[in-house]
Amino acid sequence: MNDYYQTNTKGHLTIGGMDALDLAKNFGTPLMVYDVAQIRKQFQSFQQAFNQQKVAYAISYASKAFTAIAIYQVINQLGGKIDVVSGGELYTALKAGFPPAKISFHGNNKTKAELLFAVQKHVGVIILDNFYEIALLSQILNETQSKALVMLRVTPGVTAHTHEYDQTGQEDSKFGFDVNSGQAEQAFLQVQANKKMKLIGIHSHIGSQILETVGFKLEIQKLMELLNQWAEKYNYQPQVLNLGGGFGIRYTAKDQALTSKIFVDEIVKTVRNYAHEFHLKIPEIWIEPGRSIVGNAGYSLYTVGSEKKVPGLLPYLAVDGGMGDNIRPALYQADYEALLARCPKEKPTETVRLVGRYCESGDILIKKLSLPPTKPGDIIAMLATGAYGYSMASNYNRVPRPAVIFVENGKAQEVIKRETYADLISHDCFYQ
Repeated sequence: MNDYYQTNTKGHLTIGGMDALDLAKNFGTPLMVYDVAQIRKQFQSFQQAFNQQKVAYAISYASKAFTAIAIYQVINQLGGKIDVVSGGELYTALKAGFPPAKISFHGNNKTKAELLFAVQKHVGVIILDNFYEIALLSQILNETQSKALVMLRVTPGVTAHTHEYDQTGQEDSKFGFDVNSGQAEQAFLQVQANKKMKLIGIHSHIGSQILETVGFKLEIQKLMELLNQWAEKYNYQPQVLNLGGGFGIRYTAKDQALTSKIFVDEIVKTVRNYAHEFHLKIPEIWIEPGRSIVGNAGYSLYTVGSEKKVPGLLPYLAVDGGMGDNIRPALYQADYEALLARCPKEKPTETVRLVGRYCESGDILIKKLSLPPTKPGDIIAMLATGAYGYSMASNYNRVPRPAVIFVENGKAQEVIKRETYADLISHDCFYQ
């Protein structure tokens, strides 16, 4: 695990070159910390891989992994696109000054208000997910005398080897137009007949935390076969082939994560092969990494509180956060690594269950964690919490959500303020 964290001369964990104990002291805990240099490096690794392949491409950051004005600013600096899945994410991106033309709008049940907002703000492309949305967007475009670039989200019948909640490309899914039943072709014909919509391509997303390339190859095969059919029957040539995201990262030693280059090389090679076989032009290849951009760049810092010891059982070591700021262990049985920030390299002497402070027996962050001796007030750092931690955070038990800080070039800046008790009741109303 030592390759995945750094220490200073004091032996303390460092994040972006800054002492984790100092960060916890200055900003309090629970605390979400992002190493911005690591975010930039990971995003640029995808760019470099595509540039080496000499193909037209776009890297669209999947906002749902972590949404904030600050992350949109960083992605914009890197020249990326973003995709959003709600009016709230879209509003945040626009407030960050992100160019609307570089935004894609996803979602399986966009409201009329959200679609109208997207049309009025001239969002780059709207990904249509179902027949209801085709009709709803058509109505909005007619009412506003507007036009829109669109893509169709299709489900190619490919299942990624992930948790069932993370699988999205199979036929039995709430997302997209099914290919095998003919829904995708029916949607294609409806959109092509609408003069206010321009279909620039198709989109698919087969799942999350994918640690191999087989699923992407099968996805590309299904999509290119579909495009070949449309080329032969309707003379349709897509501008874009959007393959979604889902690129896995290292959470624990059992995760054999692939590099960006391996993913990109296999994707481009497969697209090229099928384009050559079917005599099609190679479309612009889009991907939508989220977890793989911010996951390993994020750290959660907690303060140790109580410890419960029962003879013959693993001790319970409690911290001041938990399922309210990271629900993934409870929801997905997600595994993480954690360490004692003051001495991460010290030999472990005990194994504990790392648990949160919420009133649920399932509020267990790590079921078995080996640590050196701990005491109340120690800082525990969970690694690779940058994706789907804060974005899925809640105020369960009326606990305020943590602060989020960005660390870069020896500076730490709060980018999301810690919630206060006053924030918790700011929308409450007295019953008369």
